[in-house]
Amino acid sequence: MPWTRRTAVLALLLGVCGVAPCLAQNAATATQPVLTPQEMEDFLLNAPVVEKKGGLRGVTNAQRVTLSNGRVTHDAQIQDVDISKAIFEVGPKYTEINFKDTYRYNIAGYRLARLLGLDNVPMSVPRTFDRKPAAFTWWIDDFMMDEGDRQKKQARSPDPARTASYIHIMRVFDELIQNRDRNAGNLLWTSDWKMWLIDHTRAFRLGKELLKPEALERVERTLFERMRGLTSSALAEAMGETLMKAEIEALLARRDVIVKLFDDRIAMRGEAAVVYTLAR
Repeated sequence: MPWTRRTAVLALLLGVCGVAPCLAQNAATATQPVLTPQEMEDFLLNAPVVEKKGGLRGVTNAQRVTLSNGRVTHDAQIQDVDISKAIFEVGPKYTEINFKDTYRYNIAGYRLARLLGLDNVPMSVPRTFDRKPAAFTWWIDDFMMDEGDRQKKQARSPDPARTASYIHIMRVFDELIQNRDRNAGNLLWTSDWKMWLIDHTRAFRLGKELLKPEALERVERTLFERMRGLTSSALAEAMGETLMKAEIEALLARRDVIVKLFDDRIAMRGEAAVVYTLAR
C-alpha cells in the first residue's frame, strides 16, 4: 500500500516502533490494571508524558508518546492538526469547499460513538501539548492487521458474519459523520477480530446529503435506536467545543436521511432483513 496521509494509521500501531516494540507493549498491557472509561479519560487527561517516540508518517504531524502516572503506563497518539481552507484542491479531480482537518474531530468521533453505544472508536480527549491544543487518543493494543492487509491476505475471521456486521457499522457511522477520508488503512482489526475505527480529522462536514446511500444495506439495532434518539441538546452537551452548531445541525440532517432510508428498507424487506444485533 502506498504511503498516504491516512497510512499514518499503521504508524499508529506499527510505524515508528516496528513489530517487536508493539508486541512488547501488548505483553506489558497484560499486567496493567483494568481501567473504567472514567479512569482511562483521567489518565489521558492528566498522566505525564514520560517518553516521546517520534512523529508518525503523514501530513498531520501526529506523534506517539508514552504516558505514566505511576500506576498505569500506556501509549497515546497526539494530533494537533487544525487546518481550515475555503477551497481545498488535490490535483484536477478533487475540490472541497470549507475544508477542515482538525484534531477536534477525533474527540467528537469518540464522544458520538459513546452516545451511539459503539465501543470501537478509541477514546480521545482534549489536552494541551507543547503549548498547543491537541487530541490525546488511546493507543490500540493487540493490533493484528488493518483492513488493507486483511483484504490482501484474504483473511477471514472465525465468524464472517460478525466481520460483516462491523463493516455495516462503519458504513453507517461514516455517513453520519460524513467522513470523507475513510480508507483501508484506518480500519484496524485486533486479534479478537474487533474492528476499530480511527482517525476522523476530516469528518463532520456540513453536507446534508449522504455520500454513498446505496452502501447502507443493514444497520445494527442499538446503533439504529440511539441514532434515532439523538437530539440537538444532547449532542451539544456531549460535544462541547469539539463541534460547532452548524456541524451538529448537518449531522442531525444526515441522521434524518439515514433513519428514513432504513425505515423505508424495513417497510420493503422486513425488519429481520435490515436490522441485526452485533455479537459482542
